[in-house]
Parts: sequence; structure tokens; C-alpha cells
Amino acid sequence: MPSNDPEKFDSMLLAMAQQHEGGVPEMLDTIFSFLARKTDFFTGGDKGAAEKLLLGKFRAHESEARAADDKKKKEREESEARRKSRQEQRRKEEEAEEKKRQEFFSGKASSPSSAAAVPKVMELTEEEAEKLQKELDNKESSPSNTSSKTSVETGADGDQKKEGDDEEEEDPKEKGKLKPNAGNGCDLPNYRWTQTLSELEVRVPVSAPFAIRSRDVVVTIAKTHLTVGLKGHPPIINGDLPHEVKLEESTWLLEDNTTVIINLEKVNKMEWWSKLVTTDAEISTRKINPEPSKLSDLDGDTRGLVEKMMYDQRQREMGLPTSDEAKKQETIRKFMEQHPEMDFSKCKFN
Repeated sequence: MPSNDPEKFDSMLLAMAQQHEGGVPEMLDTIFSFLARKTDFFTGGDKGAAEKLLLGKFRAHESEARAADDKKKKEREESEARRKSRQEQRRKEEEAEEKKRQEFFSGKASSPSSAAAVPKVMELTEEEAEKLQKELDNKESSPSNTSSKTSVETGADGDQKKEGDDEEEEDPKEKGKLKPNAGNGCDLPNYRWTQTLSELEVRVPVSAPFAIRSRDVVVTIAKTHLTVGLKGHPPIINGDLPHEVKLEESTWLLEDNTTVIINLEKVNKMEWWSKLVTTDAEISTRKINPEPSKLSDLDGDTRGLVEKMMYDQRQREMGLPTSDEAKKQETIRKFMEQHPEMDFSKCKFN
């Protein structure tokens, strides 16, 4: 460590200072007593030399101390000024935002963009639903994957037919129904919903000329009704649910001040919903495709029950016997084969 290091003896001097309960005056007494007893500080030079040396050192260090203190005061003042400036800027921004909020929720907002910021619920007709489905199909498909997904069969008359082409034409019940989105739900103009066998997730975009907060949002979840919107404005969703939900396990939150996310827990965990609210366009539950990874997460018994339920639901929708009904019919058929002597022509099997 260099000899001119000003902090070289700090530890020793601090230890000494801590032993002087009388503070600086007592410590100075000790130092001057040491110089008088153990050195020729006071007597080694001309009269007044010691005092001159002492005052010179005193003024030099006093000047340094005052300069350092002035610098710290200036830095504190500048820091305080910046803090007050930021505080004032935040206050003005909050006042401006609160003014926009009051105008928005009182219906006095004059901005066309803010007036149109909240979407209104739109009910689709069958024609509009078919048109929307075609647009979705066109976006999802391309010439390369269309040819790979479609197999061609040749009928007896030599005409070519696409496998699974327009199943709705064969089944009138499927006419006008939309194809489920990737989450087995539906993408609608004002919101999007997805589902698993146990729950639904609804994502509702909300916008305004300020940052939306949770207090600005109105979400009411009832067993068979859902309302979502912004205070003072028409609700974005306001309709009856086709099935019951568990209120104690259904929640909602505001994500990034832009999207309301609602999680609805199904009461019946063995059925797929064809719509979120009864006024929505209906999706085809026959085209729902649960992720294999989700089914594989289930234990063997539960997975078997879910797969059986899915199979039976598709069979009912197609007017075909369920697995239990088919098993019953097979049992009756075998019994009839084993007893050809019996007349079953007048028997009625339910």
C-alpha cells in the first residue's frame, strides 16, 4: 500500500476514536498529549512554528472536507429535483389517464377509435357461419397439404370421390356447423374459446385509449350464464351457457391490460361443448380431436372411459348404436343362433 494512501491508518484511528467517549475534543487531547510527551513537535522549531504547521494542515483538510461536502449536497439536490420531476410527470400522466377513463366510462369520449374500441356481440346466421368456415378452411389449408390429406376413391360409375368430402351433405344435422379450432373450440369475431373435457378457456380482447385495469372490467360467472365487458359499455359476451359450470372452480384474470381470460370448470366432464353461449355459432363436436398427449396423461381406467365416451358420442350423432347397445345386440344375436328352434319374430328388443 503506498505511503501517501489517506486511508492507510483508518482502521487504527477508528479503533482509537471508539475508545474516546468524549468525542473529537478528547481524541485531540490524546494526540496533542502524545506529541508533547513523546516528540519535539512543540519545541523542535522556532516559536509559533508548531502552530503555523498545525493551521496549514488544518486549512488544507478543511478545504477538502468542505469541497466534498458541497459536492454531496449538490448531488442530493439534483437527485431530489429529478425525483420531483419524475413524480410530477407521473402525476400528470395519471391525471390524463384518469380523465380519459372517466370520459370513456361516462360515454363522453369523442374519439372514433375509442368508440369503436369495444366490440359488440354478433350472432351468425347459417349462411354467415358457412362463409366463416370456408374462410377458416382456406387459411388452414394449402395446395401442398390438401393433396396429401385427401385420398381419392373411384366409384363404380368411374367418378372420383374425395374421402370424407362434405360429410355435412350426408348428415343434415351437421349442416352449417363450424369446424373446431386447434383448441377444440371456436374463433369468433369478438372472442376465442377452447376446451378440454374438464374445462373451457375464453379469451376476450378489450381495448380503450388507456391501460385497462381489473376494476374497469365486468365479469359475472353464473352456473349457466356468462357476462364479460367493460364498465359503462355494452357487454362483449352476455348469454346463457349450454351446460352448467362449477362456480367455485371458475376464475378470470386480466392479461397484459388487453385480454380478459376466463376459465370455466365443467360440471359434466364427459361431454364436449358445441358452443360457449347459446347464441353462438355451433361447432361440430364430431370433428373434435383431443390431443393424444392429453389422453396419455390419464390412467388406464380413466382413459378407457373417456375413449368409450367419445366413441359413443360420435355413434349417437351418426344415428348408430353405442358400444353398450352394440354389445347387447351381439348377445341377442348369439342367443338366437344358439336356439334356432325358438321363434323370435314377435319379440321386441329394446
